[in-house]
Amino acid sequence: MFDIGFSEMMVIAVVALIVIGPERLPKVARTAGLLLGRLQRYVNDVKSDINREMQLEELKKLQAQVQDSARSIESDVRRELQATESALNQAAQGAAETASTLTAPLAEAAAPVAETAGEAMASVTAAAAPAAPAPQAPEKS
Repeated sequence: MFDIGFSEMMVIAVVALIVIGPERLPKVARTAGLLLGRLQRYVNDVKSDINREMQLEELKKLQAQVQDSARSIESDVRRELQATESALNQAAQGAAETASTLTAPLAEAAAPVAETAGEAMASVTAAAAPAAPAPQAPEKS
């Protein structure tokens, strides 16, 4: 944290011994150590808070990018789906038109045949049906 060498620490210790005195020096050293430890913890907490904020900002940017990508993909899929749907609708309309153009002449040609077949079936059915016997009344005893 501080760029202090061993010789500089010895000079500080000798000056502190002379100024503070040998009786109070251990107590002052202990208090200085506690304050220095609190200072280090505070500095580490500030560093970790800054790092968390930076990571949070990065995550927010990443989330925004992912959401933009998802919206882009969704719009592309919708566009493709609509294009496919319109193509299928056009194909279905074309098939319906083709079917109607093909079935109209067949229906016109089949109408006289069906009429003739119906008349023929009716005559065959009438000729083939035997006369039904009259129902007999039940006998009483």
